Amino acid sequence: MYGAKKDILLTPEEAVRQLYIARLNQQYGYPISRMKLEYPIHFGREVKRADIVIFEEERPTTAYIVIELKKNKLKDGKEQLKSYCNSTGSSIAIWTNGSQIAYYNRKDPNYFEEITEIPTASQTLKDILDERFTLKDLILKDKILKDGKTLKQIILDMEDEVLANAGVDVFEECFKLIFTKLYDESQSKTDKIRIQDKVYDLAGGDTNDLEYTEYLNLVKQVDDTRFRCLEFRNKGETDLELKKRIQELFDRAKKQWKGVFSEDAKINLAPSHLSVCVSSIQDIKLFNSNLQIIDEAFEYLVGKSAKGEKGQYFTPRHVIDMCVKMLNPKAGEHMIDTASGSCGFPVHTIFKITGKLFSNADIPEEEKDNVLKIFGIDFDEKVVRVSRTLNLIAGDGNTNVLHLNTLDYARWSENTKSLEWNKVYGDGFDRLKELQVSKSSYKEFKFELLMANPPFAGDIKETRILSKYDLAFSEDQKGNKKSKSKVGRDILFIERNLDFVRPGGRLAIVLPQGRFNNSSDKDIREYIADKARILAVVGLDVNTFKPHTGTKTSVIFLQKWNDDNSNPKYYCPHKADYPIFFAVSEKSGKDNSGEYVYLKDTTGKKITDKHGHFIVEHDLHNQDGELPNGIAEAFIEFAKSENLSFWSE
Repeated sequence: MYGAKKDILLTPEEAVRQLYIARLNQQYGYPISRMKLEYPIHFGREVKRADIVIFEEERPTTAYIVIELKKNKLKDGKEQLKSYCNSTGSSIAIWTNGSQIAYYNRKDPNYFEEITEIPTASQTLKDILDERFTLKDLILKDKILKDGKTLKQIILDMEDEVLANAGVDVFEECFKLIFTKLYDESQSKTDKIRIQDKVYDLAGGDTNDLEYTEYLNLVKQVDDTRFRCLEFRNKGETDLELKKRIQELFDRAKKQWKGVFSEDAKINLAPSHLSVCVSSIQDIKLFNSNLQIIDEAFEYLVGKSAKGEKGQYFTPRHVIDMCVKMLNPKAGEHMIDTASGSCGFPVHTIFKITGKLFSNADIPEEEKDNVLKIFGIDFDEKVVRVSRTLNLIAGDGNTNVLHLNTLDYARWSENTKSLEWNKVYGDGFDRLKELQVSKSSYKEFKFELLMANPPFAGDIKETRILSKYDLAFSEDQKGNKKSKSKVGRDILFIERNLDFVRPGGRLAIVLPQGRFNNSSDKDIREYIADKARILAVVGLDVNTFKPHTGTKTSVIFLQKWNDDNSNPKYYCPHKADYPIFFAVSEKSGKDNSGEYVYLKDTTGKKITDKHGHFIVEHDLHNQDGELPNGIAEAFIEFAKSENLSFWSE
């Protein structure tokens, strides 16, 4: 055994240590003579032992690298590792459990920056920080896939490290960094095409059935000597130099993707804090993603104060994909989400009509007109900016995401009077106005599709708003209308959403289960049935929106009645009696604590799809063949058998 002068028991932790010693020796070139195992570290009278310590070559009594090992299922020992480094003065630290690994550079006792790799025995730390790092390197070293972490977890680590006491708006500063990093990756789109072309050639012209691990092995063979070096990286310069460079990158991003940050917006993190944050997220690949990792991070950052109090939560991506798949949007159709949050429904509709996932590639000119028929509206300014960012990229520089109060449409004119509002949202609003039924009113529109997860907590009490809605009135026994003093926000959204859609148009709306069951809500169900054909009701598992809420929800799918058969695509004649598709999800994709449940192989490792996404274990759809057929596929069979207009082709 490496480093052992006596027989030792080969425990699981010892097996990890012996394997890592072999790696340090054979891959990195550190001689066994420079290593000590179970090295004593003194904390006053208390003595702890570091698993492995590598000493400096010229000063053999000075610790250089401290390595902390844990059994496979034990939690990260980072805090213990930090204390070891501070006590010994070592500048580099490593934590591994055999399947995950993290490298740190100790800048001072308070700040530990993550680094991509450690130096070999013949290198210095500066050599590592100064190395060329291209899009190819980012694909191969993506921390999300390599370490199994999420962007949310990394942000939580950043909070523990520096953000909690940085005296800044955590949402704003993290948003600026993600925004800047997305821009940096976008500037390497030519290199992405080169990688795709080379992988295509190496795979013999067929990449359709290529597993992601096979894809990575082919990427390793790509020559990236002419590739652009990524700029969003900590390259070992001073903290002040780094901040100046990242600020310049942020300024360029603002110039290209306008209307998200003000022109004079600055990064407010202190240089030392920024240095730690850049190091933490520089090895995460944000492009070529289904956006779930970004959604999780932003949902956490926006926080309950902005979203939860209104009962509005970002919709899980597998729920969105089920709705999109069932409603079958086509190129040329107009689609809107009236409570768009991070714009999951609009962006995934773009995926469907273009046939492309979120990627760092230009949208062909012939598809841009179709993309500009996709809209989103939200009243929360923070999430509008998030969704505009994602939509600007998915829409290749244009977006129809608007900061408006969907329910209070009578006051929209007040927004449009603002020069500042028009500067950001004017183009998208002009495109929205083209779909008005009446140019004198913002009440009714002519969208072919609407998908939304409206807020379902709290009541609307303003009589000025309630007076605009039929569902804000009740009838007494004599048929006289009486106004209600308050109405649930989600109830008003039902009526509002129906007003947005043309005759024969289709809708998917997430609602609390009580609206389908409560006897007191009978009038709502009758209102819906009078306006539209109920296509389907899908009951979601109680874990779907955890950890934020345990409210039981269902998705209702509708098609507005339309007796005019001049356009067969939107023909939906009135019927007194018709079948409805009902389904109940038994696999939510989340556990009781609200954490995603991923598909794993026999060794417990998360399985990825061909795009490198971890596969959420659910029964809503078949995930492009990665999962068994689910509820969406069963509905499609039903829709075709019923000759529903949007599936009868």
